[in-house]
Amino acid sequence: MTGSSPGNPTTSTASRGSGDERALAPSPVAHLFLLLECDRPLAQSTGYSLRDVSEVDLGRGDARTFAMKDAPGAPRLSLKVPDRRMSSQHARLTRVLERWVLEDADSKNGVVLNGVRQKRAVLSHGDVFALGHTFFLYAEMLVAPHEPPGEVLPTRYGPLAPELSTFNRGLAADFDSLAEVARAQVPVLLQGETGTGKEVLARAVHAFSRRAGPFVAINCGSLPDSLVESELFGHKKGAFTGASEDRPGLIRTSSGGTLFLDEIGDLPLPLQAALLRVLQEGEVLPVGASQPVKVELRVVAATHRDLAGMVERQQFRSDLYARLSGFGVHLPPLRSRREDLGLLLRALLPKVAPAGTAEQLTLSSEAAWALTLHPWPLNVRELEKALAVAAVLARGGRMELAHLPESVRTSATARPPSAPPPGPPSAQEDARRTELIALLREHKGNISAVARTMGLARMQIQRWLKRYQLDPDSFR
Repeated sequence: MTGSSPGNPTTSTASRGSGDERALAPSPVAHLFLLLECDRPLAQSTGYSLRDVSEVDLGRGDARTFAMKDAPGAPRLSLKVPDRRMSSQHARLTRVLERWVLEDADSKNGVVLNGVRQKRAVLSHGDVFALGHTFFLYAEMLVAPHEPPGEVLPTRYGPLAPELSTFNRGLAADFDSLAEVARAQVPVLLQGETGTGKEVLARAVHAFSRRAGPFVAINCGSLPDSLVESELFGHKKGAFTGASEDRPGLIRTSSGGTLFLDEIGDLPLPLQAALLRVLQEGEVLPVGASQPVKVELRVVAATHRDLAGMVERQQFRSDLYARLSGFGVHLPPLRSRREDLGLLLRALLPKVAPAGTAEQLTLSSEAAWALTLHPWPLNVRELEKALAVAAVLARGGRMELAHLPESVRTSATARPPSAPPPGPPSAQEDARRTELIALLREHKGNISAVARTMGLARMQIQRWLKRYQLDPDSFR
């Protein structure tokens, strides 16, 4: 496993602490991720820690292999990929004054960085480059002290939850804890933007728990006001017009299994009080009934809203919030974990492709650029839908740029081919970015707090966040 995400580049703030803290604090280390091979999109993504490495040689081989080679001063990493469009010695990465420089080794098909052909460039956190039909990501990530250089494998949870595979150290730690918590009765609260995979994670909790009952998902924002109480708590025959038979309700149906309350922040306040009673007493009173019915509940709740803020504004009951927030996980947006893009492709393609076609699917270089450059505002859900359409239109062959939704296609052409490559950042820019990252970590992504500390307007901080491609949500 390895550290945080490309949307969360981090620089050590150890200088703010004591000597002992500096010795034990994680530090940012350059990583190289092999995101995907266009000709083998189901091949496993891999990562490589470049700590103490002086140079990386990249080229074609008969199979994917890597080797650490002793060299004066620091070891060299050699990485081979079975890509026939790569030259045997295609490119190299060299450490120069603590920065990494990507250089074309006079290859036949050249080097393309962030969609632009380059001969030589200084890499920045989050840069994507292609050699032949193989795509790489450069990222600076926090790692534990003395963690050795070399291959870094993602966490995996096998058939129980294949979509939870990640290179993100913080997310992997949350997943590990969640697998333990799932076997207890502790409630789980999942937070994150729409489409980040909260229901997938809720289903994983149910799978990890091995509870015999069903997984029942309720979207609290889509239930009609007139029916929400009977849908949740059930009703007796004749309780209201149209109640022609007894109905157990979704909560009773989930007894012995897992009740997933999606978009819990949209639940009306009167229903919040009724749900609180269910959680406190372990019983449901169906509409029209005089006696409650016992239920054995395991609750997982999810929301894209800031529940803590809603509690402060008295828009969400504090006692219900306390009941739901036993163990919390914040799922980062996909733009903040682009190192996981290849892992997600590998998990999603067999799920969305027509039966028997996933193994035959390939990607054109243009389609791969669109997938890697798109910001994915709707997160993993948007990626899944885009792959589903492309896989159908490809008919078991190559997924082309034209097979992707228009919103994704435009990402491949957003940067004109003639655009000049960005020059290396100045020392002043480096220092400012370093300070900004440190303050974002210290204030857990609170832009207003960072602005106050720096004595600047919030708008200026937002401009810098955009310039340095930093996502404040990733620091929370």
